[in-house]
Amino acid sequence: MRDPEEDDSGVQVGGDAYGTVRVTPVNPRRDRRSVRGARSRRRGLFVAGALSCLVLGSSGVTWALTNYAEKKIEAVDAGVPGSQSTGAMNILVVGVDRRDNLSRQQQNRLKLGRESGERTDTMMVLHLSEDHTRATVVSLPRDTWTTVPGKGAHKINAAYQLGGPKLAVRTVQNATGLTIHHYVEVNVLGFIEVVDALGGVSVCTPVAINDPKTALTLQPGTYSLDGVKALAYARTRATARSDLDRIDRQQQVISALLHQALSGDTLTNPVRLASFVDTALGTLRVDDALRKDLLGLANQLKDVSTDDVAFATVPLADVDYKTPTNESAVLWDKEASKELFRRIAADEPLTKPAKSTATPAPASSATPSPSATAPTVPPSRISVKVLNGTLITGLGARTRADLLKAGFLVPEIAGDTRKRDHDKTVIRYGKGREDSARTLAAALPGSDTRLVEDLGDRIEVIAGRKYQGVKKVTVDDAVKPTATPSPAQSALPTARTATQNICKK
Repeated sequence: MRDPEEDDSGVQVGGDAYGTVRVTPVNPRRDRRSVRGARSRRRGLFVAGALSCLVLGSSGVTWALTNYAEKKIEAVDAGVPGSQSTGAMNILVVGVDRRDNLSRQQQNRLKLGRESGERTDTMMVLHLSEDHTRATVVSLPRDTWTTVPGKGAHKINAAYQLGGPKLAVRTVQNATGLTIHHYVEVNVLGFIEVVDALGGVSVCTPVAINDPKTALTLQPGTYSLDGVKALAYARTRATARSDLDRIDRQQQVISALLHQALSGDTLTNPVRLASFVDTALGTLRVDDALRKDLLGLANQLKDVSTDDVAFATVPLADVDYKTPTNESAVLWDKEASKELFRRIAADEPLTKPAKSTATPAPASSATPSPSATAPTVPPSRISVKVLNGTLITGLGARTRADLLKAGFLVPEIAGDTRKRDHDKTVIRYGKGREDSARTLAAALPGSDTRLVEDLGDRIEVIAGRKYQGVKKVTVDDAVKPTATPSPAQSALPTARTATQNICKK
């Protein structure tokens, strides 16, 4: 789904009025020095806004950053009421595209067009629960056809271009019925700096991506990407569902960045932590009330983990709506979206609580059985290696093809085991991969599961003579209402936690 006149495949990126980003100047050696020196002046992707709120409190340096942060972050008048850093609140996070300050060389490096002006290519509502122990992120498709107050019917991403932050806030409030308490605006090119400050990001794609517009080519599998490539991954629309697939990828990237930011590799590394904090603060342009108390809010979020951050997308009724102006847009499912935002306004969680970490029962001599409970990790987040454990020619290749069709990631061609005497299909998994093995067990009827300590975090499928094919597995992460669900409730989208979005290698 795209407008005929569009010549870009996704989130637009560029420089802005507050600073420039040098990606590939003529002199690479001088460029490396200038990039490092310019980090504190740049603005970043919407990811940085969410990460800053959720991570800075966890770093343990909040007490030393209050004055520095207030000077570092720029204030913007978005017409929001503001609030104290307590109680439930809704924050509109907007990714703004500005490329006016980019050189021709930088635009070519990032495969960008040369349009001037400002536009929003990403809108998310970040809801913080009353007790600040949970966060819910709802993506608003950029092609949403809606009413922009005083301007008539437009795509939702036109509101900013037509009236700046104030009109963007009013448009989102009208569409969702939520009160927007705070506003965070970032320029998408800062995403490169956030990713690089964290040492890269791990992503996984269940389908091949071949996008000449972003110079991104990936086969199904798991990859570690630097900032430039991660930006291309987050903005490409070169897959079957276009912008809707892009939303899924953006949520996956945010989850991975949050995981990386909260990991020991970042929090215990002074150099990496300092770089990340400086970069994250530099990405923000927020309403004045939030600017003055951002770190106070962040300190309250210091115990939030990836289990406590949920992602959802507005339910859609028509994904190929033709507007009166002959544009391609999407229409929300009115009843389902109304119910989604009602639950958010009521501070209801969209995902089940994280599993208890109670002391496990004493280990038995029997093979662990991950299939004892329902799967929680979807096939699209599981990377598998396939081995043929028999003398049946082509069984490994067939198993790999079946797993790919079922949505699993199988980046390598099938290999062979040394002993070719396997009768049953076996799932071998490393410590910590029980949830992934459970999904595979549900997909492979008649298979056995075995914990193998020296596999690390890998997972393997050994096809045996009694291989029965692969079944489709559906993972339902949404909270089931206790009362009989209404049609709107049953149509709610599946919400996923950041933990569930993180790729497993």
